[in-house]
Amino acid sequence: MEFGLVGLGRMGGNMARRLARKDIRIAVNNRSHEVSVTLAAETGHQACATPADLVAALQVPRIIWLMLPAGEATEAALDTILPLLSPGDLVVDGANAHFKDDAPRAARCAEYGVEFADAGVSGGVWGLDNGYCIMFGGTDAAAARLKPYMEALAPTPVTGWLHTGPVGSGHYVKMVHNGIEYGMMQAFAEGFALMQSKPDFELDLAAIAELWRHGSVVRSWLLDLTTDFLASDQTLETIEPFVQDSGEGRWTALASVEQGVPTPVMTLALMMRLTSQGKSDYANKMLAKMRQGFGGHTVKEG
Repeated sequence: MEFGLVGLGRMGGNMARRLARKDIRIAVNNRSHEVSVTLAAETGHQACATPADLVAALQVPRIIWLMLPAGEATEAALDTILPLLSPGDLVVDGANAHFKDDAPRAARCAEYGVEFADAGVSGGVWGLDNGYCIMFGGTDAAAARLKPYMEALAPTPVTGWLHTGPVGSGHYVKMVHNGIEYGMMQAFAEGFALMQSKPDFELDLAAIAELWRHGSVVRSWLLDLTTDFLASDQTLETIEPFVQDSGEGRWTALASVEQGVPTPVMTLALMMRLTSQGKSDYANKMLAKMRQGFGGHTVKEG
């Protein structure tokens, strides 16, 4: 056993389960050891109470895959694990990390003789059954070591995974992927909102979504998911109009400015998410007061 997984959240836990389904046994570690024990009982993996136990359970050269929140949690894990590793080991950062963090992390690992790879993972909660789309950066040697695990985690051994290039390229490609995701989601949301606002046609949004899934150029997994929830609720009256953004959309917009490449759809989709979070409320109040000032228009009081 050479593979250890640190972080058993929704994505990490299901990745461990998928490896078990492919008869690959690994060592697992989570901040809450109870989670590791429960998962191990389900999958046959080895539960490790601490990162040190995880490292000790693996034969060298080891592969340590970090599936932790980007930022401080990943940095803290590296601080703990790197001194425990041996030259020739490989650390993979599978978080939604900023690609600019990868080169410094690779340099830190190199100080211990440890190789580093970055992996962008897509698939969400459906990855367990459908497989994950994984884009990863690193050396050719690292890619060769990761290949058996990519083949097991991906939808098929030959589709859904790609060695994208050097360190940083995996997270960069995943960042752009998520920016595109923002734009696609925004387009679907606007289109269905436009149809919902035409009551005289009495449009059945669920039926239209189902229609578009077959033969239409806009058919997609996002449309499949949309069809599913519209089938049970078309009004969405109990849903607050608040959409989180987890960072990748912001990084994509910033990269487009830095590289001088226009990305108006992805950037505007990000702005709409920020608007849903109330970030434009003060600006809208300013607009109302300005309009009142030059035109005497009524201001709606809260």
